[in-house]
Amino acid sequence: MKMSKTELIKRYALFLVGLFIASMGVAFSTKAGLGTSPVASVPYSVSLVNSLLTFGGWLNMLSVIQIGTQIAVLKGKCNYAEIAVQTVLAFVYGYLTNLSVWLIRGITVSSYPMQFLFMLLGCIILALGIWIQFKGGVAMLPGEAMNRAISKVIGKRYENIKIFFDILYIALSAVICLVFLRKLQGVREGSIIAAFAVGSIIKVYNRIFDRLTKTHKGESRYVKRP
Repeated sequence: MKMSKTELIKRYALFLVGLFIASMGVAFSTKAGLGTSPVASVPYSVSLVNSLLTFGGWLNMLSVIQIGTQIAVLKGKCNYAEIAVQTVLAFVYGYLTNLSVWLIRGITVSSYPMQFLFMLLGCIILALGIWIQFKGGVAMLPGEAMNRAISKVIGKRYENIKIFFDILYIALSAVICLVFLRKLQGVREGSIIAAFAVGSIIKVYNRIFDRLTKTHKGESRYVKRP
């Protein structure tokens, strides 16, 4: 069913809101200093080693790789119009991440409990942003779209594919930090927790939404029409 222009605008607006919220989740995770979110851990680690691009710039480079992987996995079934939209949104996300990091630059996180709190907030906010993007239903970021494509091809749940790649990103980030920095600066215990937490929190959001939707539908049956 083809959406009206108004509906399409609303859905893209919802998606962009989710995009900004997700970027704030990454910013909170980075501010925590316990390792940023898994999908951002590789570009963040590379930005610590090479200042040629900003954190958001390296995030854009990862998006290009994810888009290429998605095309390779889907082969002839790839929707190139969607790929084009993903490419634009990926670069918007990179700049939003830089903006989000800048917005909370004045916050000081000194104690470990505060770091842990910021890390948890980062996971919750990031998961919410991704979930809202799904509900927008018009596009996905390359990383999530790549997970979705692989999920469809191999017949595994999206959340499980996400957890697998989150762990892979953390491993790559750890290698980069150890080889070039001789210490785990871009990835720590927070990254490992986020690898399992974000996908699980998305499941919780889905359950809450389904429950609220069912409750609303149940109540609407008893509303008398005038």
